[in-house]
Amino acid sequence: MNLRDYHLTLQDVSDQRPEYLETIFSLGNGHFGVRANDPINGNPISGTLINGFYETAPITYGEAGVGYAQKHQTILNLPDLRHIHVATDTGHHFTRSKRTATDLDLSSGKLVEDYLTSTEQGETVKMTVTSVMGQQRSNFWAIGYTFAPGNYAGGLLISKSIAVPAEVEAIASADPRKTRLAGVPICETTFLAADLQRYHVKTHNTKQAVTLYLGLLTAQASLLQQPVDLSDRQPHTLEYEAYVGDISRQNTIDPSAMFVATSLDALTADSRDFWQDVWQRSEVAVEGNEELDLAIHYNIFQLNQAAGRDGRTNIAAKGLSGSGYEGHYFWDTEMYMLPYFIYTNQQMARQLLVYRYQILPKARERAHALGASQGALFAWRTINGEEASPYFPAGTAQYHIDADIAYAVGKYYEITRDLDFILQCGFEMVLETARFWEDFGSWQQIGTECRFEFHTVTGPDEYTALVNNNYYTNRLAKHNFQLVVDLAREIQKRSPGNLETFGVSESDLDVYQNLADHVYLPYSADLKINEQDDSFLDKPRWPKDRSTPDNFPLLLHYHPLTIYRYQVAKQADTLLAEYLFPEDLTTEELKREYQYYEGVTTHDSSLSRSIFSILAARMDDRDKAYNYFMDTARMDLVNLQGNTADGLHLANLGGSWLALVAGFSGFYVQDEVVHFTNHLPKNLQRLTYRMKIAESVLEIDLTATTTNVTVISGPIPTYGVSVNGKLISLEKVS
Repeated sequence: MNLRDYHLTLQDVSDQRPEYLETIFSLGNGHFGVRANDPINGNPISGTLINGFYETAPITYGEAGVGYAQKHQTILNLPDLRHIHVATDTGHHFTRSKRTATDLDLSSGKLVEDYLTSTEQGETVKMTVTSVMGQQRSNFWAIGYTFAPGNYAGGLLISKSIAVPAEVEAIASADPRKTRLAGVPICETTFLAADLQRYHVKTHNTKQAVTLYLGLLTAQASLLQQPVDLSDRQPHTLEYEAYVGDISRQNTIDPSAMFVATSLDALTADSRDFWQDVWQRSEVAVEGNEELDLAIHYNIFQLNQAAGRDGRTNIAAKGLSGSGYEGHYFWDTEMYMLPYFIYTNQQMARQLLVYRYQILPKARERAHALGASQGALFAWRTINGEEASPYFPAGTAQYHIDADIAYAVGKYYEITRDLDFILQCGFEMVLETARFWEDFGSWQQIGTECRFEFHTVTGPDEYTALVNNNYYTNRLAKHNFQLVVDLAREIQKRSPGNLETFGVSESDLDVYQNLADHVYLPYSADLKINEQDDSFLDKPRWPKDRSTPDNFPLLLHYHPLTIYRYQVAKQADTLLAEYLFPEDLTTEELKREYQYYEGVTTHDSSLSRSIFSILAARMDDRDKAYNYFMDTARMDLVNLQGNTADGLHLANLGGSWLALVAGFSGFYVQDEVVHFTNHLPKNLQRLTYRMKIAESVLEIDLTATTTNVTVISGPIPTYGVSVNGKLISLEKVS
């Protein structure tokens, strides 16, 4: 497979509104992100986002209850680093600009934009803006402005600095996906030299602090006044570099040591090396649809830009491309995004799971607040580990996040065999979540059957809240119990004596095995499908006259109690469990279940379509799989959900990769056998991608008639490999 050079331009997106383009062309590196704001007009509330840098504010309830979330957590919008002030030497200010071209190079991470700027007097200047994000040097970002004559070819005065943000009035919205403003932090700005500015920002309540530096790289001049003479009719470039410090509770930064002058070219080389490594490990090529091929590369690019790499941060629902959902981390990471990293960058995957371990003490506190005598319950939406969802029926009640995290730990270990992680972090998380399930469930005697049930829970479908025995929740809890036993046996086998350090005995393992064997999974004998919960199938279906485009998403048009009374699903729920456990159903059983739940699902959540695509492919309904996949793959590039301006749909980006890999190539791992089954749609000529299994990088190549798996680096894996139902022997490319 040849690594290709991919570029995303204005012609590749469906919306030209500035706030949308700011999101689409945003740059990030896991530590911080910079939206692609217009450098002349700017945007006062949307510029620089630092992963995990947030403020809190009290949540106000009309009637509060015991254990309710206490504080909002909101990522802070810091000043726009791209903004620049341009004026003629006669005092005419360039206040208008029009973006005429944009090119995001996905192979190097370099963003190049062309603008035509103008004064109120009609004078025009062409401005090319080139920016790049440091990747290995993750505190750095550089930008260059190249000015060329339009109808004006005289002198310019350029000024650039980090401005203290002004108080901006929040815009009231009933849309829970949008952010709320957290107020203005404490800001101090100092010019350490004429060409070097320090900007220190500290939060009022969380007591976090970050220091930023802005420096002029290309001339011995002041940041506040750099003269440019266009009378020679030649382009002139000014380069700047910003340093975004790490989050600390005290300002212990040494300015002379923190700011290191370099060039835009040097940082571009740093970025290019990073992206070349990414594509070497996780390249995907789709032949037969160039738009789709570009979209998949863009999605993978943004996934890598968004992921926290330090073990202290995670992946926000909107990544670092926007402040929608307030910069919170959800279950989206483990179920939709982490798989990509598990199979392409295992060190990154480990760090994302380490974040969960870092907040395990908060999860224990949360379980206790809900009345559990043992175990841990991870927050539904959070930055610091505390619950930040004020609406518990669609927040805290989604206990399945515990089992989602445990499932991810199991998948990580399944591929990496990283026992060190299990001993240090993983087993404790799986054990503590299992202890919560044990405490929060209850035994029920139904006739001669004794079963373990979970009451008053909310599954992935947020249009059905506070029910008994949500199938997805119960199935994942069952897996959580089994995983404790399986990992304990692994520890006993590979590291004898270590199991005792966790306070786990053989009798404890017998208890967890018994619980795993007796978790109740609701089933409809009449319809011969798994029931979403005990009451879902008894409700009337959502009225057809309310199923018009104007009424979606339902959550913005109807009171929750109206929605809860109907048999309507926001997203894949029971079907999500069937995707995670492909061994549970035969193809015929899956077809029945798929047909039923497809008829009651609105796909109001961006997390939904990728799962429907994967399962359609598994049933070998290739046309349906392709149609769902196209909505998934290009969701943000066509603004399908209508809210990309608030930030990218990161879980969907991960879902698009899953749809290719788990869907079209039928990939899954079971009992140390890696399975591939060719479900390539007729719309595509070829699918080729790379993934890492243990220490081996595999290349999988599918056409209409062939399925080839080869080892391109590392040893031949000890795992068995099955292609279209038959075990094969792998060969290594020389």
